[in-house]
Amino acid sequence: MKPKWFFQKLNSFLPHCTSPVSSPLKTLILQNPYSETSKFAINQVDISFLLSLCGREGYLHLGSSLHASIIKNFGFLDGNNRDNLRNVIVVWNSLLSMYSRCGELRDATKVFDHMPMKDTISWNSRISGLLGNGDIEMGFRVFKQLYESGIYQFDQATLTTVLTACDKPEFCYVSKMIHTLVFLYGYEREITVGNALITSYFRCGCCSSGRRVFDEMSEKNVVTWTAVISGLSQGQFYEESLKLFGKMRDGPVDPNSLTYLSSLMACSGLQAIREGRQIHGLVWKLGVHLDLCIESALMDMYSKCGSLEDAWKIFESAEEVDEVSMTVILVGLAQNGFEEESIQVFVKMVKNGVVIDPNMISAILGVFGIDTSLALGKQIHSLIIKKSFGSNYFVNNGLINMYSKCGDLDDSIKIFCWMPQRNSVSWNSMIAAFARHGNGSRALQLYEEMRLEGVWPTDVTFLSLLHACAHVGLVEKGMGFLESMAKDYGIGPRMEHYACVVDMMGRAGLLNEAKKFIERLPEKPGILVWQALLGACSIHGNSEMGKYAANQLFLQAPESPAPYILLANIYSSEGKWKERARTIKKMKDMGVTKETGISWIEIEKQIHSFVVEDRMHPHAEIIYGVLGELFKLMMDEGYVPDKRFILYYLDQHGKE
Repeated sequence: MKPKWFFQKLNSFLPHCTSPVSSPLKTLILQNPYSETSKFAINQVDISFLLSLCGREGYLHLGSSLHASIIKNFGFLDGNNRDNLRNVIVVWNSLLSMYSRCGELRDATKVFDHMPMKDTISWNSRISGLLGNGDIEMGFRVFKQLYESGIYQFDQATLTTVLTACDKPEFCYVSKMIHTLVFLYGYEREITVGNALITSYFRCGCCSSGRRVFDEMSEKNVVTWTAVISGLSQGQFYEESLKLFGKMRDGPVDPNSLTYLSSLMACSGLQAIREGRQIHGLVWKLGVHLDLCIESALMDMYSKCGSLEDAWKIFESAEEVDEVSMTVILVGLAQNGFEEESIQVFVKMVKNGVVIDPNMISAILGVFGIDTSLALGKQIHSLIIKKSFGSNYFVNNGLINMYSKCGDLDDSIKIFCWMPQRNSVSWNSMIAAFARHGNGSRALQLYEEMRLEGVWPTDVTFLSLLHACAHVGLVEKGMGFLESMAKDYGIGPRMEHYACVVDMMGRAGLLNEAKKFIERLPEKPGILVWQALLGACSIHGNSEMGKYAANQLFLQAPESPAPYILLANIYSSEGKWKERARTIKKMKDMGVTKETGISWIEIEKQIHSFVVEDRMHPHAEIIYGVLGELFKLMMDEGYVPDKRFILYYLDQHGKE
């Protein structure tokens, strides 16, 4: 049979294609059976092949046209001939797969329901289509129907398909259920099933189960090794991941590009630059160092290890860069203290017409702080609107942080309120914004709204809440949050949380209680905790406890100027000038220098920075003149300066 309709459909479809037509379709068109020289005849196998191509390439219009023609030419679906039955099932399965791959679940359901006969491939296509298009509940339901049917038998492809969809913590129990079926039906020796189990367990956060499957597998290939090395690395078991990578290299299975990517991620997490350089040498020898993903991973590794120069060399020497590599270098610059350079690189990218994506925008918004231009931030916001990135979670979260850090809380609130959907980071960013601006009551109120929305809090949420309680003076409320972390949400407090609690107690004047809290901590107090206690002593002028906290800081951070400066301020507030002098002398003897404090103001899109007694500004004389006049007016209004901390106004006798 030579169906003229088929080539008519192909020829009429081609002028309307928006994507390149695959070469197999072109070949069939060139072999038009209605040309004088062609001897080409199409059959059920060819139709199935073409339907598969339509599904893979996304040619829904052509695929549905083929479906219509198949119905008109019933011979393709004639299952009365037992010899032809296998080919008929193949055509039905190809139709089902084509609609599923094109995202037309309704049409796929109709095809599946009307199929006069089904096999395991039919069920697999149906399950894969549903899970692949995000209908997880229905996909699991169809799998259950297959299991309970008693007519059809699932196979290893069914198991791997279902396991692929189990990629979140809430699906851990499903992975364990499938694992049970694997043993019940004798698929435990199938390497593809084992690989899928490992990947699923690690993605669900069941790392120990994933490692156990790996250890029990009698046969392992490169996918097996890569799955567990990658899973350990993504689960932040960096050291174990690197050890396993070394074990793999000593064995018969050679790593591939994905294995090297995972090991580089582990090096980034450990900041293990020595091991990272060794892996860099390996990928160089294998010739895969020019792979875009490998280059980005190398840049990320060097950046996180503090070797920005090496990261920049890779970026500059790259034959091709993409959005990922540009995002990595922007983040690397910011993380290594080159915020201004990061902004300059981003601006240059925009001016040179580089394609900007949401990840790059999110990365550059993270650079903004209190000393960054708000005007530039607003220009980036305009770029976001122009490129229609306004619905992106990460971009909006970055805007909330950018505006709040630059002092514009109102615009942070507007962004939050306009967001069509919010995730936990959105709520955390807004709660942190209120806490940052001293509006603790609103931060606590927003947390209650967050809970009503059903959003699960994270450790970052509680960090902001404790910070808010510290500013409002709600010690009891803050202690309730600390208890709720572990009791209600299973979140273990970090040292940052303990430091916030000490700061909260200290600000409320509960210095003795803060000290007792530190002594009862389940782990050794870190630098942040002692800084919080010393800062509280500085606020309340308690030199005895301040000296105790400072001594602890001296032991843990001997090169830090913070304990010397804070302790000197405490002695100044109590008028203990000799003790203050000894503290400053000790700091100088230890070779510790205080980082110069900077004040800034933005006027007409330009940042003006100042240090104490700064005379470098071109308008310094005018500025000091205005300040002098303002100071006189303040004195006339009854202002009395606090001379405890402005010691450069006093001579050795304490006189002005």
